[in-house]
Amino acid sequence: MQRTLPAVAYRDPAVFGRERTAVFAASWQFLGHESEMPAAGDYLAGDVAGWPVLAVRGGDGVLRGFHNVCRHRAGPLVSDAKGNCGGELTCRYHGWRYALDGRLRSAVAFGASEGFDPRDFGLHPVRLETWRGFVFINIDGEAGPLCELVAPLDRLMDERGVTLGPATLRRSHDLACNWKAYVENYLEGYHIDVVHPALAAEVDTASYVVRMDGAVAVHEVPTHSGVNDGLWAWLWPNLAFNVYRYGLMVEHMQPIGHDRTRLDYLYFYDPATADMDAVLAASDALTHEDKVICEAVQRNLDAGVYDWGVLSPRHEIAVGWFQQRVSEAAG
Repeated sequence: MQRTLPAVAYRDPAVFGRERTAVFAASWQFLGHESEMPAAGDYLAGDVAGWPVLAVRGGDGVLRGFHNVCRHRAGPLVSDAKGNCGGELTCRYHGWRYALDGRLRSAVAFGASEGFDPRDFGLHPVRLETWRGFVFINIDGEAGPLCELVAPLDRLMDERGVTLGPATLRRSHDLACNWKAYVENYLEGYHIDVVHPALAAEVDTASYVVRMDGAVAVHEVPTHSGVNDGLWAWLWPNLAFNVYRYGLMVEHMQPIGHDRTRLDYLYFYDPATADMDAVLAASDALTHEDKVICEAVQRNLDAGVYDWGVLSPRHEIAVGWFQQRVSEAAG
């Protein structure tokens, strides 16, 4: 019998504080796709469990990652999620200017200061790697090679012939629950018959299989109607690839506190051939159903009645893998 994590792991800010460093700073985190930054000065900005980060394309065509934090007094360099900064990054507080490779170009009107050397005040870098055009960053710089982490996804996408259309649409949804409550819901198909009646009508739930391949949880199920293609893949610790008949949606499950989660969706479709109305309707319905049940679970975890439960050896293998990995990382 495998026990679940204790309820306190989902409601204690101190637990989230440990996860912030041991899970999120230590892992590869999704930021976007290279096609969203085609030109010099194009950038994407985001938040990794409280760390503001950005990726910018330099004049040499290279993508670089930085903390979105000025070295003067911690002002932001960009204030929106996507844009073009021209030939330099400029602090939105006091106007310090940085080259696209992170060097401090001008401490504007700073004045003479003994011991101040601009070469010592470049932007704090963030490790950045790409895979199939997807852009990932690693805060602590100690994660293993990205190619090793995503190797199971490489095999899966090649076997299934998954291709990308353009990155056409971004959407976000906020949930009042701990990030683990949502991830664990994603990692099993046990709840589909009860929580997702429309999806249950599209797929053969009796044949639903979730298997672990390295740090990837692969969901596969035969489908006989609808827009879902019967393939979902989750990558440690908080990213998913949802395959539809018309393309792909990348789902980033981001903690915004110990009791709040934001789902950032990036859809890859060719608008000329995809039935986006059907895709978005199905996506919105599933998200709403998951939001309702995950928030109800969180309220019960907070209530103080439930302490721990047990995991199904048939349906919740991936949940068990995830809980063990979190426990080993953050305690």
